[in-house]
Amino acid sequence: MKNLILFQTHEAFKKGMKYFMQKISKSKISLIKVIFICLILTLLSGAGVTAVTKGLNTVKIELANGYEMTVFTSKNNVKEILNDNNIILKNNEKVIPSLEEDITTSKTIKITDKSEQEIEIAKISESGIETTLDSLLNAYSTIVEKIEVVEEKIPFETITKDISDGSSNTRNRVLTQGKEGLKRVTYKVKYQNETEIERNKISEEIVEEPVNKIVQVRSNTVSSRSSVSSRAENIQSNGNNQAAQSSTVKVYKVTAYCSCSKCCGSYASGYTSSGTKATAGRTVAAPSNLPFGTKLKINGNTYVVEDRGGAIKGNRIDIYVNSHSAALAWGVKYLPVEVVE
Repeated sequence: MKNLILFQTHEAFKKGMKYFMQKISKSKISLIKVIFICLILTLLSGAGVTAVTKGLNTVKIELANGYEMTVFTSKNNVKEILNDNNIILKNNEKVIPSLEEDITTSKTIKITDKSEQEIEIAKISESGIETTLDSLLNAYSTIVEKIEVVEEKIPFETITKDISDGSSNTRNRVLTQGKEGLKRVTYKVKYQNETEIERNKISEEIVEEPVNKIVQVRSNTVSSRSSVSSRAENIQSNGNNQAAQSSTVKVYKVTAYCSCSKCCGSYASGYTSSGTKATAGRTVAAPSNLPFGTKLKINGNTYVVEDRGGAIKGNRIDIYVNSHSAALAWGVKYLPVEVVE
């Protein structure tokens, strides 16, 4: 009886172990299946990621303010990449490479500020003015400044001293030979495309003063000169400083002036001290001993005293001309002046 119980117990244990082993076997198979499926899914997802990654570009974008960003994109065109990343260029910005180009092997897009030259060229282009790129570039090419020192000649003046008293029989005598002077001038010169576009004088140094040429015009007859001297010495004046009577002659230093600021300074208005309008061929400035309205015969022409001047004193008379160049061309002359009644 005892043996029978032991046998039955042993059989029951064997059946239990067999059932347990079967369960374990089934569990192993399920676990293996799960692991296998996971491996397959991992491989598939890795392949998918690799496929997606192979189609993307890593692009670095450098902004004008110095900020840098890296983006992933499947695009190659610069404009499309910027649009995808909501980057808009300002009017004063440019991009390298240009919007129409594709990214280079460096895979870098750089945004910088335009130069003043590029902005001006863009404005001209947008305005519709017909021009060429070369002309635009030449117009805004670099300007080079240079300091240049040159030596220049100073022309001498010819001063005529006429003591012929209007005689038709005269001869010239050179009292002093003229000689040009020399000055050293410093200029600031601007060049564009090796062409001078501007020259400004900075300083000037006189190295040698010019010597004026003095020519004396005299009558061939001694009596004529003596007559002039005699009449010049016999100028008479009434008690009210009136002009000398007709046929009274005196040698004056005769210069010329115009109504510019160089001749008249701040008083340049075109009107004389007597209130008349200065007129070439008529108006002269004379010392106060010759009243306004006095007529003077100078070098064959008749003038009227209508003006005064701070430097017009003694034997000095200033003839009005139309321009400063004409005044310079007149120079300084010593001429007999006749007071006409």
